[in-house]
Amino acid sequence: LIGDMLRQEGFDLVLLQEVWSERDYSDLKAKLGGCYPFSHYFRSGVIGSGLCVFSRFPILDTLLYQYSLNGYPYMLQHGDWFCGKSVGLVVLAWGSRPLCPCSCQLHAEYCREKDAYLPHRLVQAWELAQFIRHTSKAADVVLLGGDLNMHPEDVGIRLLRGWTGLRDAFAEATRFEGCEDGCTLIPNNCFTVKTELLPFPLGIRIDYILYKAVSSFTVKCEELKTTTGTAPGMDIPFSDHEAVMATLHIRRQGQAADGNLGTAEPTLVDVVTEARTEVGVGLRAAQRQRYSTGRMAVLALLLLLLQATLGTLAGLAAGQPFPKLSFSLLAFFAIGILLLATGLHLFHTIEVKMLQGTEEQLRMALRTLQEHP
Repeated sequence: LIGDMLRQEGFDLVLLQEVWSERDYSDLKAKLGGCYPFSHYFRSGVIGSGLCVFSRFPILDTLLYQYSLNGYPYMLQHGDWFCGKSVGLVVLAWGSRPLCPCSCQLHAEYCREKDAYLPHRLVQAWELAQFIRHTSKAADVVLLGGDLNMHPEDVGIRLLRGWTGLRDAFAEATRFEGCEDGCTLIPNNCFTVKTELLPFPLGIRIDYILYKAVSSFTVKCEELKTTTGTAPGMDIPFSDHEAVMATLHIRRQGQAADGNLGTAEPTLVDVVTEARTEVGVGLRAAQRQRYSTGRMAVLALLLLLLQATLGTLAGLAAGQPFPKLSFSLLAFFAIGILLLATGLHLFHTIEVKMLQGTEEQLRMALRTLQEHP
């Protein structure tokens, strides 16, 4: 379905997410080779990033950045950690100048009321903003598309847009056609979980196309469209998310545009402050988890030492019965707990350091905004 639609529409550039199977990518590549002769699949994590790009223009170079925090490995039912959520950048030979679009996906939001992954998603949003800011200094046009897993009013998307100066194609489009309010996760889609969308009867908008002209170019979104449920002539949709399609008019202007990606508006100070507060909450939670797992590892080690001591004493007492099976089972149990707790302690130590680093970067960004308004 997706391959047929892409071949029929004939876009210049296609950014796909959640293509977990490399075989699916290979099938799409074979099917779309005639209209999209250039493509790339970004590999990361255990399962894969799921990011791939199809283009009419030659791909000159690629870059993949995997976020430092990607959820928890023991949350098997979610699986974000195994995917290795990332942002992928491609350099396209677009006319006489290169074009550098990015495809990305952030950690999913599984419970809005008690969002345990909010600090991780904020770290990802900040790293994505920094990635765009530093890789786009020599670019003429910044283009980002993907599943950001954030509502338009969420602090993460406000931080990303405020720090990079990216424009939202939905808000800037001259014409719009598609789901109401541009929603990309709608209750009418048979692949969505209806109970998760009960607070949002129209659906939610979590897939974006963001852009900005950096040098002597202007970018205007002439039209934005989304798919609306089932595919034409079928009783199933293309995906659990509605596709977002934008027509961008890029042209050179006489005077160079402002190359500064960021903005020092007072509202950005509030956004950075809010993001830093949420990251701080996540940092304290990670520190508690690190302490708990460290204590568990110490207790398991003490249990092993106690067993060794009792075993030695029992061996010295000749003629006394010794429950070898019970001791062996208890020893294996203690070793298992020790290994698990040690692994989790190391993981949460890394988490603490990443959250501390992001909080420090946000603190410096806040100081810069306040000192140089």
